[in-house]
Amino acid sequence: MNRRTILAAAALAALARPGLAQGRPVRLVVPAPPGGAIDVIGRLYAQRMTVRGAGNWVIENRAGGNNTIGAAEVARSAPDGATFLVNADIHLMGRRVVPGLTYDPVADFTPIARLATAPLVIVGHPEAARATTLAELAERMRAEPRRYTISTSGAGSMAHLAAEGLKRRVGAADAVVAHYRGTAPAINDVVAGNVALMVAPLLSAQPLVQAGRLRAFALVSPGRSNAMPEVPSVDEAGVPGLHFLLWYAVWGPKGISAEAAAALATQFNAIGREAEIAQRLTAMGAEAYTTDTPAAFAAFIAAEDAKNAQIAEAAGIKPE
Repeated sequence: MNRRTILAAAALAALARPGLAQGRPVRLVVPAPPGGAIDVIGRLYAQRMTVRGAGNWVIENRAGGNNTIGAAEVARSAPDGATFLVNADIHLMGRRVVPGLTYDPVADFTPIARLATAPLVIVGHPEAARATTLAELAERMRAEPRRYTISTSGAGSMAHLAAEGLKRRVGAADAVVAHYRGTAPAINDVVAGNVALMVAPLLSAQPLVQAGRLRAFALVSPGRSNAMPEVPSVDEAGVPGLHFLLWYAVWGPKGISAEAAAALATQFNAIGREAEIAQRLTAMGAEAYTTDTPAAFAAFIAAEDAKNAQIAEAAGIKPE
């Protein structure tokens, strides 16, 4: 082991020690219901952190408030290595969709690392969508926009931004966008036929599409995915340029040392490079992110936050 590896291991051990010394597990808070993309990815990494000897990591689901209830709990936690947050891009939109938010999504957290990225896919109920291709769907949405409701995992999510983009790009601005408390309940309502459409994470929609319970119209990306190569991109399907990419990451409470954050990022990157983890993510339509550092993640957050502000203003997204 070289000196850098030894120092990283020591920093990680020091971070975990306060919680472990008191018999507490390391909590990885998921601010969404079980079964959704954030939950699935969080569990994969939490299990591997435990196996790798980085403490006894356990998942705690704290859903609600557009993913802000769980995030608020982490923001209030001590930076002692006992509590972390796994969340998606929606984390940065909290203050733009929830009135009176009690924390700052940027200033009140320590960025650790991105875990994975994943494309979004436009899916619909096989009968309620009344279409078999994106071109046909766009035509029907233009003709009767109020007959189409698009579910999302929550206000301010990447899926929300993509849904708003979709209905405007196809000329159906009056189509309804309905927000749910997470991916799982949103997609379940589409499967049940209560809602016609959803812009969903590929890894959540894939098994339902393969089972014939949902129809996939197109990926909201410039290219196809190896996980579902038969599904065209929006560029191929006739709505070019409608590109949105999900990302998932881990944060700690504000105040975690740079050394400890870097040690954790090293562990998460190493997990993403494990063949089994990479394969499982790929099978679900996601791709492991294996080169992040807290500093690089912080810079990415700053750029994303500025971009989100512009998108929110253009789409008229406000706290409500």
